Amino acid sequence: MKTVIQRVNSASVEVEGSVSGSIGVGLLLLIGITHGDTDEDIAYLVEKIVNMRIFPAESGDSGFDRSVKDVEGGLLLVSQFTLYATTRKGRRPGFADAARPEVSEPMFGQVVEAFRATGVPVETGVFGAMMNVKLENAGPATFILDSEDRLAPRRG
Repeated sequence: MKTVIQRVNSASVEVEGSVSGSIGVGLLLLIGITHGDTDEDIAYLVEKIVNMRIFPAESGDSGFDRSVKDVEGGLLLVSQFTLYATTRKGRRPGFADAARPEVSEPMFGQVVEAFRATGVPVETGVFGAMMNVKLENAGPATFILDSEDRLAPRRG
């Protein structure tokens, strides 16, 4: 499971002219699901993201001291199968590495519920819909988290 994490002052998702989700200060999460993702991947991402210290200290002296929980921010989750695009060959991306909708939709629902269980306010886009995502990136601060990285040995 891959997630692009964007620290935002505000973000919203619009589907067919209607806002389906919006937050003020918090994190916009673009979430990609691949074959073989499990409950362990979900647990890893949720714990890591809600506790990741990527917001500035209250004093403003440092840029990475508080978590989304610490700043009482929100989360806007958007399913993003294109995070698993293969662009190595040709000019058109391939999506064979992205989980099919019949797998990824229920798993995305599990991700949403797991984030909600943390007590952090959660908003979402609409799975499978053409969405317009608006954001004001704070920093800008953007991070990429891949649940597969948890299995890799640490570098010395």
